[in-house]
Amino acid sequence: MSSSGDVSWWGLAGSLIMIAGVALVSWRQRLRLERDLAVAVLRSLSQLLLVGAALGIIVDPDTWIGWSFVWLTGMVLFAAATVSQRAPQLPGVFGVALAALVASSVIGLGLLFALGIFPVEGRTVVPLAGMVVGNSLAAGVVTVRRLVDAVAERRADLEARLALGLPWQQAVRPTVRNVLRTGIAPDVERIKALGIVVLPGAMTGLILAGVDPLDAVRVQLALMYVILGAVTTTATVVALLGTRRLFTADHRLRPLARDTRDEG
Repeated sequence: MSSSGDVSWWGLAGSLIMIAGVALVSWRQRLRLERDLAVAVLRSLSQLLLVGAALGIIVDPDTWIGWSFVWLTGMVLFAAATVSQRAPQLPGVFGVALAALVASSVIGLGLLFALGIFPVEGRTVVPLAGMVVGNSLAAGVVTVRRLVDAVAERRADLEARLALGLPWQQAVRPTVRNVLRTGIAPDVERIKALGIVVLPGAMTGLILAGVDPLDAVRVQLALMYVILGAVTTTATVVALLGTRRLFTADHRLRPLARDTRDEG
């Protein structure tokens, strides 16, 4: 690694020593993670090298800025499809996830660009979108899963509320409140730990690249605050639209299938 922060191919290969250590622990403890670990390394290597090559074209000042937004569109669609694959229990989950991700992307990126925090350029649109959409994707998956599980767990209570004449919006409100808290709380806790326990990636990368630490801190904080807003937007839209999909027009609860992949 040079003083400019460049990592050589030998440096990249050297970083795999830690992966070898993980594989050794998995083998000795019979965790059976060796194959998954190898697949993860190969996929991340190939995917990121491909993305890096493509980004080399995107960030070129001579490249039409519209291609960056085409990439952003594909990123949002892929993220919505990922949510629907990881949390398929919610009826119409793709449309719900897509609406949430579009809303969080428009609000988050719109704020970053409209306030002049970052310029609208190829070198900023895709990387910033990756941070906003990536964190929103994780929040979307957590919120969908928790929503379906929470409603399934409280089915008897919810049906009793409905039988008493409450509309589904009022009957499910306490459940939605708890689901939103679950979806948003991890990012709030992450921000609390900044600077004491956690040195975030964007800030660390900028410092390694030679940027003044205070400048790097301002960039990181702006990103973290916008990402928290994007996560909150995603969780809120998913919870509200998703809840609507769980009830019929005549205020009856639909049959639900809980996610049992992590049980047992």
